[in-house]
Amino acid sequence: MKQESDSAFSYPVKVGHISANPVTVHLSANAAELRALATLWRVDGVTSFAADLQIGRWKKDGVKIKGEVRAHIVQTCVVTLEPVESDIQELVEAIFVPEGSRLARQADIDGGEMIVDPDGPDLPDTFTGDMIDAGAVVSEHAALAIDPYPRKPGAAFGDRIESSAAQDERPNPFAVLKDWKKD
Repeated sequence: MKQESDSAFSYPVKVGHISANPVTVHLSANAAELRALATLWRVDGVTSFAADLQIGRWKKDGVKIKGEVRAHIVQTCVVTLEPVESDIQELVEAIFVPEGSRLARQADIDGGEMIVDPDGPDLPDTFTGDMIDAGAVVSEHAALAIDPYPRKPGAAFGDRIESSAAQDERPNPFAVLKDWKKD
């Protein structure tokens, strides 16, 4: 995960202060952060954004962030161009390990091929230094839940606008060759 201190929504967590017992944290965005999230996500507006997380140690030197993120956003309908409001409610689970940790390496076999289990757990993300931005983690999870083609209820496209090949009026450039005979 790319760690940035200038993200739209930031909540830095010092890894050295995290204990084995998870700590419960409630995050919510202020008005400036809501505007920044709307710009980042390219939506018309974000009216609310909050997350409830548990942050604790994972194995020896890793960090686990688990919880839920909620947001209320306004987008433009792809059919009518009217505003569409939607609620996002996503579970968050992320594991971070220090850069260079053996826990972040992908297992491989002798031929150099990577073994990937699509239903298995994801590899942990890595971090450098002593900080993890939990705000960026929840912001990314919410962004992935945004509908890229929002529609108002009942909105539908009308008849097809484009023509089919049978209706195409352009002349065939090879039509002049149909009468050409080889002598």
